[in-house]
Amino acid sequence: MSLLRQEDEIKPHKVIWSQPVSNGMVRKLKTYQTSLGFYDLAIAAPSMKAALEAWGAGSNLFHQGVAKESGDPDVVAATMSKPGVVLRRPVGSNGPFREHADLPTHLAGDEPTRRPKKTIAKPKKQAPRTTDDEAAGKAALAFEREQRRRESQRRKEEAAAEKQRQRRKQAIDKAQAALESGEREHHKRVATIEAERDALEKKSQAENAHWSKEREKLESAMRRARD
Repeated sequence: MSLLRQEDEIKPHKVIWSQPVSNGMVRKLKTYQTSLGFYDLAIAAPSMKAALEAWGAGSNLFHQGVAKESGDPDVVAATMSKPGVVLRRPVGSNGPFREHADLPTHLAGDEPTRRPKKTIAKPKKQAPRTTDDEAAGKAALAFEREQRRRESQRRKEEAAAEKQRQRRKQAIDKAQAALESGEREHHKRVATIEAERDALEKKSQAENAHWSKEREKLESAMRRARD
């Protein structure tokens, strides 16, 4: 089975969170983790809802049991260093989370299925539930900066898209007007030609009638001359 192309990489959904600050108090961020496609995803966000929006999830992955709050100190440290940014690593790997990760080197179906060896799970070291207030505050402020950056980028993209729509509409309107004008001119020319044709037809009929009478007179005169 071949790997997907690099451009098929899952891209995070653009999202705007609106509640990191309330009455001057910053909300502490938490680290959330899930797996989507070929990647494990992690993010520092103020809520599960914010994490789902950032991942672009169409359903509640937490209720489905495929997303969770992470207490892994390495994962927490990585996400807190870039609050609001979706980090990733190849699915099923234990490598560090990064903003840009490679595709997995081994996928299901690449090798014969092997029965995994039974191993005794070692309890992971959990990060302390309480964090330094100053560090938490800095992380939350960094999250707000990322949120503002996303909002600014979204507004720029919307403005650019609107300009493109307006340019396309103007081009379509111009082409439509030219088509309608050309069609009107065509109909006018056709009408003129038809009128001229009718006039010529009437003139031809009148000439034939005149000649018919004139011929009769001339033929009569010729007969009298012969007599």
